[in-house]
Amino acid sequence: MAQYNAGQTNRQKDWKEPMQTNANAERDASHPEQLDGIICPTRYDRSEDAARRAGGWRPSTGGCASAALRRTPAQDTPWRRLTYALALLLLTAGLLAACQVVPGQPPGAAAPAQSSPSANPAGQPDASTPRPGGVLRYGLTLPVSGIDPHVNASSELGIALSGVYDTLVVQDALGGFHPSLATEWTVSEDGLTYTFTLRRDVVFHDGTPFNAAAAVRNLERVAAPATQSQKAVYLLGPFERAEAVDDFTVRLVLSAPYAPLLDGLSQVYLGMASPAALDRWGDQYQLHQVGSGPFKFVSYQERQSLVIERNADYDWAPEIRAHAGPAYLDRIEFRFYADPATRLPALLSGQVDVMGELPPQDAAQLASGSNAAAYKLYPIAIPGQSVQFFLNTTLPPLDDLRVRRALLYATDRPALVRAVYGEFSPVAIGPLSAVTRAALETVGGDLQYAYDPARARALLAEAGWADADGDGVLDRAGRPLVLRGVLASWGELGAVATILQAQWKQLGIRLDLEPMPYPAVLEAGRNGTHHLVPFVNSGTDPSLLHTFFHSSNIGGFNWARISDPEVDAWLDEGERLSNGPERYRLYQQVQERVLDQAWILPIRDQVNVNVASARVRGLGFDVQGWFPVLQDVWLAAE
Repeated sequence: MAQYNAGQTNRQKDWKEPMQTNANAERDASHPEQLDGIICPTRYDRSEDAARRAGGWRPSTGGCASAALRRTPAQDTPWRRLTYALALLLLTAGLLAACQVVPGQPPGAAAPAQSSPSANPAGQPDASTPRPGGVLRYGLTLPVSGIDPHVNASSELGIALSGVYDTLVVQDALGGFHPSLATEWTVSEDGLTYTFTLRRDVVFHDGTPFNAAAAVRNLERVAAPATQSQKAVYLLGPFERAEAVDDFTVRLVLSAPYAPLLDGLSQVYLGMASPAALDRWGDQYQLHQVGSGPFKFVSYQERQSLVIERNADYDWAPEIRAHAGPAYLDRIEFRFYADPATRLPALLSGQVDVMGELPPQDAAQLASGSNAAAYKLYPIAIPGQSVQFFLNTTLPPLDDLRVRRALLYATDRPALVRAVYGEFSPVAIGPLSAVTRAALETVGGDLQYAYDPARARALLAEAGWADADGDGVLDRAGRPLVLRGVLASWGELGAVATILQAQWKQLGIRLDLEPMPYPAVLEAGRNGTHHLVPFVNSGTDPSLLHTFFHSSNIGGFNWARISDPEVDAWLDEGERLSNGPERYRLYQQVQERVLDQAWILPIRDQVNVNVASARVRGLGFDVQGWFPVLQDVWLAAE
């Protein structure tokens, strides 16, 4: 039986490897690149593994001077190296001398050093000492359709509410799991039963004690069909039931082994809510949320604001946090800025102290501007899906592989990414972004789909498409080659779709775009009404691929509507196996099949460019990339 307890010196990498000693040290050595954010081009040095909690990277010649990211030849890792274009931006634009660029700090890692006076007068606080108090104003982007973590799926709700909820376990920047509400856990040999021992000192914000019954109530709520969970239920995998063994022991029973379970249990979507509040408020719970975290929920005004305040009684922070006690900030006010054009002005005018998802062009402008020293950039590489368009394989003409491949060859992705995202984003090579476990290192040959309009034309001609009537649009048997695509209303996806429309028009492909808000995009994907639907989803575990490419999820998130028995078998086996080369190779086979069959059009690896006032200290992001560790944030004196 695999076991984890808080007293272990080396955190356990993976629940299925109880016989493997020093498993986490092996991960630290072989996967140093799995950091929360973007890093300067560097050389891996094993000698720093023990000294550097973030994984052992150091600049090869100091600072950002090296122009290449190297891996020692002996390393055999399923993770692709992080050769992000941001580093080139820093080198060529000289931004290091202006706006400070801070890689995403792993939770509990030391904050970047702050300048301080050469002398500290007696009785005066040091400039690097956390300062309690103050109100942080935080800019969010997408106005969410709902903010109940058990029900809704947006990253924005997680950004705001990750400080309201505690989870059973937490995950560090290298994928290791640590105690939080659970102090230890064991897993049965068959991988079907997880038993968690719980803390005895945790109290929800309404005074309700946290115990095994509360954990069962939360898990049952997520799993209940009536909840209509959009994400949390997927994180539970083949969950069968939860049982309270005693007051402080809870057992989770699965119908099949599920390697990503701990990853799911570490996310805010499976945060623990007060059962008393759930019972009292029912379907109005999202407006009256009660967790046990370092902040309390105060209010939510749809499309306007969300407010949380300090929980003065908090004293059970996970060991990987920078401090154990209550948060430093008195209050955090989140405000929504759906229009990208409003984000930089809101920051510069002092409306907010932190802004997430700053448009790339605005980030470059800020970094090179006259007031750059007053701000810090936090570009965070997001694990999970790359930004991609699903190609509906059941709607003609995309039921023809030649047409799908032609679309990929007809897309100048490097030019598109440069035009929309500037230098803050690498071009995606597959379904998973580079910082996701088991992402493809490289792709070769035909799987690269390098821009080749001549090859695209040849494939379309082979499929019988020609411009018979001379109107500039290809046709076959009297029917024009017209595709229906979704024009998503968030981020830069609209700009991406518009460029696709222009590029494909040159080859005689007409793309009609239908503007849609987020809920309508989900509906279009589930119903299979459009040829192209964009999407991106975050997560550190490659089991995300099961959600999007397993045949059981047609009508769910399998928007390409794929039914491939071999892919199903690989995905099923991947969820059964523990982390390691065998599991990762299965997911790489899935990714190669996805590319070979042109089920998606990958665009770019997602990078969330955050910016903060220089007053904001201690800002770091968790392993998911989106969620700030709010407990450790503080404001320097003005």
